[in-house]
Amino acid sequence: MFSKVLSSTLIGIDGFEIVVEVDISQGLPSFDIVGLPDSAVKESKDRVRTAIKNSNINMPVKKITINLAPANIRKEGPAFDLPIAVGILACIEVIKDTSFKDTMIIGELSLDGSVKPVNGVLPMVHTGKEQGIKKYIVPYDNIEEAGLVDNVEIVGVKNLLELIQHLNGIKKIEPVNINIYNLLKNNTPINNFDFLDVKGQENVKRALEIAAAGMHNIVMVGPPGSGKTMMAKRIPSILPDISFEESIEITKIYSISGILQNKNSLVTKRPFRAPHHTISKSAMVGGGRLPKPGEVSLSHNGVLFLDEFPEFNRSVLEELRQPLEDRQVTISRVNGTMTFPANLMLVAAMNPCPCGFYGYSDKCTCSQNAISKYLGKISGPLLDRIDIQVEASAVNYGDLDIKATESSKDIKDRVMLAQKIQIERYKNDGIYFNSQLTASLIEKYCILGDAEREILKGVFDKLQLSARAYHKILKIARTIADLEQSLNIGITHIAEAVQLRNLDRKFIF
Repeated sequence: MFSKVLSSTLIGIDGFEIVVEVDISQGLPSFDIVGLPDSAVKESKDRVRTAIKNSNINMPVKKITINLAPANIRKEGPAFDLPIAVGILACIEVIKDTSFKDTMIIGELSLDGSVKPVNGVLPMVHTGKEQGIKKYIVPYDNIEEAGLVDNVEIVGVKNLLELIQHLNGIKKIEPVNINIYNLLKNNTPINNFDFLDVKGQENVKRALEIAAAGMHNIVMVGPPGSGKTMMAKRIPSILPDISFEESIEITKIYSISGILQNKNSLVTKRPFRAPHHTISKSAMVGGGRLPKPGEVSLSHNGVLFLDEFPEFNRSVLEELRQPLEDRQVTISRVNGTMTFPANLMLVAAMNPCPCGFYGYSDKCTCSQNAISKYLGKISGPLLDRIDIQVEASAVNYGDLDIKATESSKDIKDRVMLAQKIQIERYKNDGIYFNSQLTASLIEKYCILGDAEREILKGVFDKLQLSARAYHKILKIARTIADLEQSLNIGITHIAEAVQLRNLDRKFIF
């Protein structure tokens, strides 16, 4: 007796089709699983055997062999429980062998026969659709997540008996129908933070507006209490709205990481991640024996906020250099190589010295050696990858007495207009924001006049800028021009962009 059931496993953030082959033959009673299974898959035999028994079905006392094909791909997780059970039940003719043909089955079994949710259902279904599979059976708690993929049939099951009745046509389960585009219309703010609460710091608010409009990396340097963290927490309130394609990418990452909320299966807001400075390298960029996404990937299409920037371990910060440049992370292990997306906006906040008052007050008691050691944790190559470097000065008493007149909504309205221009401009280039411009696209879209080119040449020579810094200035100038609805980059746009990269002239990095 032999049967085949379609299932799936995860490789990186993508699904990979697996065929569960079940053979039941005469011989000494045994239950073997082959095809590079991990421990969770090997333990599946005990869960499946007990779940079938507790569903009042006699388990065959024969030689049972399960092969997970292709055999050269490592399989992990409990998602194969349900397809293995279906394959066994088909072999003993409890289920009609043809009833699940061309249907992908995913799910974990409890000992009482109930079906439990698993991680990574969205990427599995998404990849399956690309391969032409139209029907899916998933755990009931995963139906909203799986339903995000349109033009496929999703059936959610609660237990093994319910699945048997469905496949045999005794009691059919209606496929789920989710209006995925309505989910994106939920514009409820993540929090109540608003830039109306911020007094003073007009230059920093302007820098954050530019950063949000073009999704540029930014670092804020200033003394304690100047409002750096306060303003960073309000960045989500001015970020551009997320597109459906971006939302699906983020949801896939959250799904395989196991942090997706079942009742809110689609991530409809740009992520805002703020890890503590004690974070390890693997937690920051991803890792593990079987690589999983780190904070840089969980911040994909959103913000990674690093407060107290120099307090992070230097080796952890240096790991950010490659993701910030390539917008992806590639992790190699013995078991394979995984690539995770990391198209993020880095926001960092830091003091200029250990006590925090260097350059701002006579209260600074730090030695020059201590200051150099503190700032030296931020390497030149890393700082060069941060587009905007802005100074947050101490707030005066007069600023606290003035009522702020510009809300987050006012700022976001301008940001959205700039984003609309960028989306239209780059509709054929596969990017969304100015920060994603490559060298060839910079030459195409950041065209300068003779006067602008002359000014930028003088700045380049005087400040001894790198080629990367030169391109960063052009990207920032392009965003400033977009905020002003200007078709061309002007002298004022270049001048403001240069002013947003001038911290190395005041502080010794």
